[in-house]
Amino acid sequence: MGAVAATLIHLVRHGEVHNPDGILYGRIPGFHLSELGHRMAIATAEHFADRPITALYASPLERAQESAKDWSERFSLDIATDDRLIEPHNMFEGGVVEFGPSLLLHPRTWPWIINPRKPSWGEAFTEVAARMIAVMDDAWDAAEGGEVVMVSHQMPIVMVQRAVAGKKLWHDPRKRRCSLSSVTTFERDDEVERGRPRYREVAYREPAGSLLKAAVDTGAV
Repeated sequence: MGAVAATLIHLVRHGEVHNPDGILYGRIPGFHLSELGHRMAIATAEHFADRPITALYASPLERAQESAKDWSERFSLDIATDDRLIEPHNMFEGGVVEFGPSLLLHPRTWPWIINPRKPSWGEAFTEVAARMIAVMDDAWDAAEGGEVVMVSHQMPIVMVQRAVAGKKLWHDPRKRRCSLSSVTTFERDDEVERGRPRYREVAYREPAGSLLKAAVDTGAV
């Protein structure tokens, strides 16, 4: 028999990262989950313990792989690593930067922020949304029924949220709805009109919500 399409796709953000210097780490290797981040990942996987999770994907970055490990152990699934789930590249990697008007105080960043709607500091929003939806399509079609978990990063997940809702992709990074270890769930409708989003968001959850007050979230761009 051929593959049976999935029923839901859960986009899961990784847990808290050990980052005492508040670095915008982006794709820089060597940034692992903190002890709290591991607890957050465990709590999130446990929250879905009674769901029919049949496939597991993750970004290649350490924090995503480590967050996916708890899902792998709970559901006895191998982690399928897919580069399309990775954090976008950006010019701010390695620095300590707060997004907002204060960037204008740093002349070296001016060429990077000339077009925040693209954005000019890194991978285009449209490219991020396209690669994320492409990997979702592939996973949906390859699934043996059940539900798919994909562990990724804040900006890529937000791009999917906004794209399928028909919102502009450019936005204020400080106002994203995608907390550490949060889960945004989508279903696909192959009967929608050509050119319209096939997916729609059906749930947003924060299974590690009780741990968020103690968490530090400084690595997203």
